[in-house]
Amino acid sequence: MLLELKDCNAKLLNDPKKLETFLVTAAKEAKATVIESRFHRFNPFGISGVVVIAESHLTIHSWPEYAYAAVDIFTCGETLKPSVAADYLIRKLQSKNPSMIEVKRGLLSADNRKPPHKPDKGAPAQYDRPKELQMVP
Repeated sequence: MLLELKDCNAKLLNDPKKLETFLVTAAKEAKATVIESRFHRFNPFGISGVVVIAESHLTIHSWPEYAYAAVDIFTCGETLKPSVAADYLIRKLQSKNPSMIEVKRGLLSADNRKPPHKPDKGAPAQYDRPKELQMVP
């Protein structure tokens, strides 16, 4: 999910501890397994941060001077709920003008379906996918 969060609370967007708390909590609310997080405050303002989850990651880049933040919620698996994390962050950052885009990524067939089975642990990577997903050398 790609979030464009406009008209946010600018003070929150320049506080690395609050942003870290918000993203970690958003990940947990979405049922993700948090591995670690790292946030950096730029001078004079702005934050970049990442929360690494077992299912991939959440990232944020903030521009407090524009009351704007860009958030990516990149996930895999069937149990995780990225929309829960997105809704949580929209509320916490007090965005008055949010937009959300869901992008399907990964090993998808031509008709946007997941592969029909899990890869066999002993098979070479090129042979453990359906024919339409195999890479041609």
